[in-house]
Amino acid sequence: MVPTTVGGYLQSLPNERRVAMARVCSMIRRSARGVRESMRFGIAFYELDGAPIFAVESLEKSLRLYAAERSVIEELKDKFKTINTERCCAEFTDLNCMPLDVVEKIVRLSLAVRRQNPQGHIPTQEELVEMWGIKEETLAVAPPIVRINRGADTPDDSKEN
Repeated sequence: MVPTTVGGYLQSLPNERRVAMARVCSMIRRSARGVRESMRFGIAFYELDGAPIFAVESLEKSLRLYAAERSVIEELKDKFKTINTERCCAEFTDLNCMPLDVVEKIVRLSLAVRRQNPQGHIPTQEELVEMWGIKEETLAVAPPIVRINRGADTPDDSKEN
């Protein structure tokens, strides 16, 4: 079953990846007040005012923090060796020593850019998935929500006819 919440996603990861992912997600929540967290395509998405602004993906041997604001990635490319300008992300391969200062810098700068220019072009989810180089065939689609009513449709065995 595909996790539908970030907490469920974290629980499904192996311990080393879970710890690293939890640190990054926690840093985003602390640094980005007002950002909504959700799971889409098997990736943790963060959105501001209904539009995606970050995503975090745990891979087998690395973790990626994607940013929607390309200008932030371009600005930081010479300062941090983890920046990948082609995919508009920071990729962390040493999960034991996550550079949370890099995560925080990307998060805070992205929020500032988005909030300073609310009328500018905000990339759609489809544009971001393409920009981030996420292949559709590798994206996990969450199953539909099924609600089970306990006892509502079952006969009452205590009543006799």
